[in-house]
Order: sequence, then C-alpha cells, then structure tokens
Amino acid sequence: MGYFKSMKRCFIVAEISANHGQSFDRAVTMIKKAKSCGVDAVKFQTYTPDTITLDVKNRYFMVKHPKWRGQSLYQLYEMAYTPWKWFPKLKKIAEDLGMVFFSTAFDATSVDFLEDLGVPFHKIASFELNDLPLIEYAARTKKPVILSTGMGTMREIGDAVRRARKSGAEEVVLLKCVSNYPADPKNMNLKTIPHMKKTFRCPVGLSDHTLGTVVSPAAVCLGATVIEKHFTLSRKLKTPDSFFSLEPGELAELVRSVRTAEAALGTVHYGLTPDEAASRIFRRSLFVTEDVAKGEVFTNKNVRSVRPGHGAGPKYLSSILGGTSKRDIAKGTPLKLDYVVLKKKAR
Repeated sequence: MGYFKSMKRCFIVAEISANHGQSFDRAVTMIKKAKSCGVDAVKFQTYTPDTITLDVKNRYFMVKHPKWRGQSLYQLYEMAYTPWKWFPKLKKIAEDLGMVFFSTAFDATSVDFLEDLGVPFHKIASFELNDLPLIEYAARTKKPVILSTGMGTMREIGDAVRRARKSGAEEVVLLKCVSNYPADPKNMNLKTIPHMKKTFRCPVGLSDHTLGTVVSPAAVCLGATVIEKHFTLSRKLKTPDSFFSLEPGELAELVRSVRTAEAALGTVHYGLTPDEAASRIFRRSLFVTEDVAKGEVFTNKNVRSVRPGHGAGPKYLSSILGGTSKRDIAKGTPLKLDYVVLKKKAR
C-alpha cells in the first residue's frame, strides 16, 4: 500500500536544516523540543559545501537574497551544513523519542551515507527537482522518495515522478512548495494540491515556507498528508534559516491546528451527530399560544411555530390551520397532530 498511503493522519515534519547553528548540543535540544511540540519526524540536510557547489566567488556564485547576500554559495553552505559525524547520534536520539529521522540528500554520496544510516525514505529538495540522475539514484534504493516541487512546471514534476517510479521507488510523495524565503501566502496556490494528487496519482503534502501557522492546516483541508515546516529554538538565534522558521510555541500551535483541521474534515455526514442529540429538542415546533376550546378552529393567532421542539413539526402548520381541536388545550401546550381534526391531509 505504501509508507505514506497507509498513514491514518497527516505526517508532520520539523525541518531543522541549518538552525542548529553548527552546535551539536543545540541540534539535540531541537530534536527534544520538536518531540514536545508533537511532530512525527525531524529532518536534516545532508551535504557539504563541496558536494553542493563550487568554492568560487565570481558573479555566478554570489548570493543575492537580502538575508544571505554578501557571501558566496560556498560560504553560505559552510555556515549551514550539518556535520555528517553527528547523524548517527542524532538519529538514535530521535528514534529513542519515538520520532522518524530522515534527511534531504543532495548528491549520490549523501544518498549512500543515508542508506548506511538506515533512513526509511529519501527527500529531494525543490532545487534538485530537475536533477533526474539524483532522483534516479535515490529511487534505486527501492524506498519512498519525497520530491519538493518549488519552481517545478507540470512537465518537470512529471519527469521527476516518472523517473522515480521507473527507477524503483516504492512510493513517490510530492510536496507543494514555493521556493521563496519566506514565502508569501498569496503565492501558495494551495488549490494545486488536489489537482496534483489527481494528476500524478500519489500522496501530496506541503513544504511550508510561509511565516505563521495558518497555511499548513488549510493545506490539510485540501488533502495534504505531509506537512514540513522549518523549526528554530528562537528567531533571535541568527542562523541562515531562522528568520522564516517557527519557534517552539508556534510549532506546537501548528500541530494542534493540523490535528484539529483533519479531525474536523471527518466524513460525508448528514443529520444528527452524537453531540447534537441533546440540542434537537430546541428546534422549532408547533405550540398553542392561546387557550383553545374543543371544536375551536386553529388560526395563526392560537398556534405558532416556536422553540422548543415538543410539538408537531412546523411543516404541518398549513394542514392544521383551519382544522378544529379535538379537546380543550391550554396555552403553552405542544400541539400534536392527534389533537386536530385536519381540514386537509397532513403531508
């Protein structure tokens, strides 16, 4: 059935990325704090500056993003990467806490490393969506492959999905994503999620780079089964990704909101819910509003539709009006059909 298709609830991932600030102790603290926030998994990124870019400072390699400008890509990744020697210990800590540990792979060496580590599936970032050889290499592990789709056209996403499936991926999961940091909610186009599910016939989630906690629960309402959100202990800790990441209180709120949203989706249902049973009596019904004598005609003056619901249903009013009473009835008595000689048949 597939790792993700068999899940009974949304899979929520705390993306730690560069927010450990290259402090192992902080990374450990983040894993433990993520657990307390209620997430299902923690995710890291597996690369070195040399596996992801070149140590060159010409105009092609200089960063222009306002939060990262003034340095080369190599310098940015030197500051952001997670030392590989940490991974075995971090994975054990996460798993001992009952969380899934996985990581984004950026080249074949990182796939091999993560395979030796025993991760349950592989993640490919949006910027590598066009790297079909990398996707193929990850898919050859026969494990599920998660593909972020930021910037991807339908054709590019289709090419990536086909390559992953053809190469043996047990399952392909797509994450709707906007590759901007932070992303503007106006650009999220969450309605793409059900379209993506139908078009590519696979589970779809959201890699959410927006600020705040509103967008992810909305995505769940549209069918997202995976939510990935960047996490930091505090945005005051200046790391490459902290400015668009959630703090612990916000992450916990996101988890609560997602769980509430998916519970609220429920199933197709009409009529009473168990909680509504006690409220049914407060619906409107027909009551006698003046003392009525036996044989008296019912009119709009002596019978009305009011709350509560002890009398006949309001739908019978037109049949009752003009009919006569079979008995004396006191004001405030629920009007039953068998109290009335109907002028016309009740329907």
